[in-house]
Amino acid sequence: MNKIIYYVASSIDGYIAGENGDISKFILQGEGVEKYQSDLANFKTVIMGRKTYEFGFQYGLEPGQPAYPNMEHYIFSNSLKIDNLSEVVKIEKLNLDRVNEIQQNAKTDIYLCGGGQFAGWLLENGLIDQLKLKLNPVVLGSGTKLFGSSTVNESWELTDKESFSDGLQILTYDKKK
Repeated sequence: MNKIIYYVASSIDGYIAGENGDISKFILQGEGVEKYQSDLANFKTVIMGRKTYEFGFQYGLEPGQPAYPNMEHYIFSNSLKIDNLSEVVKIEKLNLDRVNEIQQNAKTDIYLCGGGQFAGWLLENGLIDQLKLKLNPVVLGSGTKLFGSSTVNESWELTDKESFSDGLQILTYDKKK
């Protein structure tokens, strides 16, 4: 079965964004970011929470349109309502059976774009198979935590590490079996 891969930028202290969704301290260009963008081309399916999808609006994403043109989108939210959805954008209620169904029917591994609360819910339900952290050499101190408010205690195994001259690292972890 295809993996759900949480591929996300993180600070050293485990935040995927600072206060009010601020990502300005993260490395936003360079070799590591190019590697990440290249990796995204391998995915045909993306899942994310409402706040992550709405985060794109401030960067020009039109409500109802895909954030990643090459991917089928599943936005998980119990409150999001958009009238004019692209045929590749679907809004789903938080439902484990639906996540499992998407995973079984996906053509490739699934890109978990975020955010923290949604990733925490997936982690609590054992549905994240791999973590790919774009570890940024910054400490944010507060903001959106990698796994939201989840308190799951789980061990992961480092399976790959790429380091870039600007200090960014891409760390790949698989769930310990």
